[in-house]
Amino acid sequence: MRFVREILTVCAVIGTLAAMPAMAAADAPKKALGADPNAKDLILKGDAKCTGCHDEADEPTGASTMLELNPSVLAIGKTKHGTTADKRTPTCVDCHGESEKHRLHTGSGKPPVVDRSFRKTSTTPADARSGTCLTCHDKDSKRHLWAGSAHESRDVACNACHQVHAKKDKVRDKRTQSEVCFTCHKEQRSQINKQSHHPILEGKVSCSDCHNSHGSAGPKLMKRDSVVETCYTCHMEKRGPFVHNHQPVNDDCGNCHMPHGTSADNLLKARAPMVCYQCHSGHGTPGLAGIAPVQAVAGKANTFIEQGRGCLNCHTEIHGSNNPNGGRNLLPPAFFLQ
Repeated sequence: MRFVREILTVCAVIGTLAAMPAMAAADAPKKALGADPNAKDLILKGDAKCTGCHDEADEPTGASTMLELNPSVLAIGKTKHGTTADKRTPTCVDCHGESEKHRLHTGSGKPPVVDRSFRKTSTTPADARSGTCLTCHDKDSKRHLWAGSAHESRDVACNACHQVHAKKDKVRDKRTQSEVCFTCHKEQRSQINKQSHHPILEGKVSCSDCHNSHGSAGPKLMKRDSVVETCYTCHMEKRGPFVHNHQPVNDDCGNCHMPHGTSADNLLKARAPMVCYQCHSGHGTPGLAGIAPVQAVAGKANTFIEQGRGCLNCHTEIHGSNNPNGGRNLLPPAFFLQ
């Protein structure tokens, strides 16, 4: 029995001696972040001061650890911002600042945040975050109107939509771009799920086909100078010129259509003839609010004239007509051969 006690005592002493270096290391202050002079650049020239700590092992653990960051921080090497052959490629410091207090932090506590943080919970002002991007991205026609744009004036920073470190930026992919836009534009999400809609969910059309989110001279961040000109980018057959134009078409397609989606056919705000009654009254019907009644069509019975498709039974050329009869615009020539 005494022999067993002696063996246990020896084991305890050995265990204590073995644990002493580990305890001493735990009590000793940790080396400053990124202070290793022998650290090598992993992706970009001069990034060793950051990648000395933020390497491929820097993945989230779910605990409030000292290096709790977004996953795959080095995935930036797969993006255009990681192209080493391009002299314009920024480094970590170019975007996040020198961050001396962060890099030279010692001890086991959480280090101070970097000079410019791009997290969702960042306290860095939106204009400072966007200004970092605009240092390079303000010299082209797509972004030179950012100042004063709807997004800029509402403190929407670039990182609210873009993921710089991600291998694949969702907002730059036509198939996933709408997911990013719908994060804020929830009304448009509802409209796009109605039975008549632009094929955004099908991946054939993206938000950026019509809108320039970085700023535009046109209304509603349209890519062209007006809503009509933007629509004509795809719907060229509605452009004309026509002998007789339908003035609401020249003014704004949104007078009749809901571009994101509606429950009526052809993206109309309402079904015919109600969409026409917004401006016109029917043939031989009492005048609507503020609109004088129109006389019946000569030689035509008024009975059932507005059944089915309503006005579109006769007026098929609603975007413009080349009919030479100026008194009966938007009617097909065959109408007068009856």
